[in-house]
Parts: sequence; C-alpha cells; structure tokens
Amino acid sequence: MKWRSDSKSSGGLFDLDIKQEMIANFEEKMSSPDFWDDNERAQGVISELNAVKSVVEQYDRMNADQEDLQMMLELAEEENDDSLIAELVSGVQSLNNTLSDFELQLLLNQPYDRLNAIVELHPGAGGTESQDWGMMLYRMYTRWAEKRGFKVELLDYLPGDEAGIKSVTILVKGHNAYGYMKAEKGVHRLVRISPFDSAGRRHTSFASCDVMPEIDDDIEIDIRSEDLKVDTYRASGAGGQHVNKTESAIRITHVPSGIIVACQQERSQIANRDRAMKMLRSKLYERKIEEQMKHLAEIRGEQSEIAWGSQIRSYVFHPYSMVKDHRTGVETGNVGAVMDGDLDAFIDGYLRNQIRHES
Repeated sequence: MKWRSDSKSSGGLFDLDIKQEMIANFEEKMSSPDFWDDNERAQGVISELNAVKSVVEQYDRMNADQEDLQMMLELAEEENDDSLIAELVSGVQSLNNTLSDFELQLLLNQPYDRLNAIVELHPGAGGTESQDWGMMLYRMYTRWAEKRGFKVELLDYLPGDEAGIKSVTILVKGHNAYGYMKAEKGVHRLVRISPFDSAGRRHTSFASCDVMPEIDDDIEIDIRSEDLKVDTYRASGAGGQHVNKTESAIRITHVPSGIIVACQQERSQIANRDRAMKMLRSKLYERKIEEQMKHLAEIRGEQSEIAWGSQIRSYVFHPYSMVKDHRTGVETGNVGAVMDGDLDAFIDGYLRNQIRHES
C-alpha cells in the first residue's frame, strides 16, 4: 500500500522534492526586506505557499493513515478480529476517497490553473426562458464556489427584461479556481417545462459559459491605448445592489480583436477601469492560449473540434431528471443537487479525461 518512496522519483503528478523546493523558494521570497512593498503580490505569494503546504500536509496525512491501516491489517490477520476487519474496510474506503480528491488537485498542473477565474455567462436566444436559465447557472456556480471555499465577486451584471439575466461576469478567487472552472467552459443546455409558458409546454434553452484565468501582472500583454474604445454608463445590479447615480461603470472595446469587457463592481470609475483592463488582458491571454492549443492540435492531427459554442452538458428536468456531460459521459439523476452546486463529479471527469488524451 505504500507510495511514499515511489512518489519522490516517479516524475508523475506528485513529486515531494519539487513541492519542498517550491516551499523553500516561497519562504525565501517572504524573507526579502521589500516583500511587503507590493501588498497584493505579497498576499498572492502567501496564498500559493499555503496551497503547496496544504498539498504536502495532506500527502503526509495520507501516508500516516496508510501506515496505520497496514498495522491494523497485520493485527487483524494475527487475531482474526471481525471488528478490526470492519474498521479496516471503512478506513481503506475513506483513504481511497481522500486519495481521489488528492489526485484531482494534482491534475491541475498547468501554469495558469492556480489562478483566479473570470467567468462570464450569456443566455442564448429565447428571451425570458434563456435569461432565467442564465440566472440558474449563475446561482449554481456561486453555490459550487462557496462549497469549495472560494470567494465570488460580482464584476458586471445586466438583468433580464422580466426575469433572469442578460449577462453576468464574476471573479472566482482561490487557489486553482481557474483549473477547476475551465471544465465548465462551453454551452449548457436546459430542457424543462417552462414556468413562463402558460400552456405548460416543454422548452429547450441554451446559455454559454466563458472562463478565463485572471492573469498575473508579470505576464506581458501588449495593449495600445489607441486600440481601445472606452464607454461609461450607470451601474445596474441584482436586487438593487451595485447601483449608483453616476456613470462609474466602464465598458472597454479592444478594436483589433473585437473583445468587449465591462465592470461596474467598484464605486469609482478609475477602479472599474483598472478591473476592466485586467479582464481585457486576461481575455487576450486566453485567446493566445487557445491559438496555441489549436496549433498543437493541427500538428498532432487531432480530429476533435476546438471551437466556441460546442454543447458540453445537458440538464433535463422533464420528461425525466438527468444531467449528462457529453464530453465524458458522466451523468446523474439528481438534478437538484447539481443546481445546488454539486459539480465535482463533472469537473473530476473532465480533468481525468484531459489527462488521458494528453498521455
């Protein structure tokens, strides 16, 4: 059952020596006299240090649990004790579950996986029905993030005409937030009896989820001021939140690419502009990543389509209950739990599927 000695030199997902070297490097940065000159960057370093330490500590706990189970197994064999065997079985199941969660964290090994995630939701055609579906997804991702211990900040919110949303942008903050949320990028399909249809007919609605990393300031993205079109407007929000009477909200259009970003979270126009520029840099960086991935796919001769708008998951409320991910085949009949943020099985399936394709 032991894995400790193998993990150090396996060159696989987990390498204890590399993790310990990372901890030493972070601690060396923290000992620098000018470490707190940039408070935001300092907090980022501390967050990354704590995340790596947490992984190592979890590994050590699993190793200790494994050693305890090994001793229990030997004792149970010697004494032929049924109660010990039952406890052993329960312990092994618990350790397997912990190991599965641990492996999922280790799958997030791309350089931008560790970053915060900017998430945009846009309902498709269909008016109020689709806009309500967009709101349902917004609630689902907020619930998921809260269960994960992530913080959620509302960056931009455009309410629907009668219900729901026309669009919403949130920032999910926490270590590996982008690594997890990238699994949700794509079009989400809803099938249900519409509460907005007096005839009680079944409707199919679509909403797109766009996910990008909130990139670090040290990543160079060339943005020329002459390429930007900046508009100001009054903020609006859900339930009267984030609403003011001045034109503090900012919308920036990057003319060469056609990318548009908006922010109304902050109270001042300057702060919203800074946020919006960070979002623009992230979008341009994400586009660069996508171009590189497409180029690699062409080199490898892969047949799978890499395109915006591909349907990734269906949520069926009627005539039966099922949520199915079309990329991995992962499905569940507990639609209510999924809409309350129970997404880990889908994210786990996506990440493991990606590793299989890359190996």
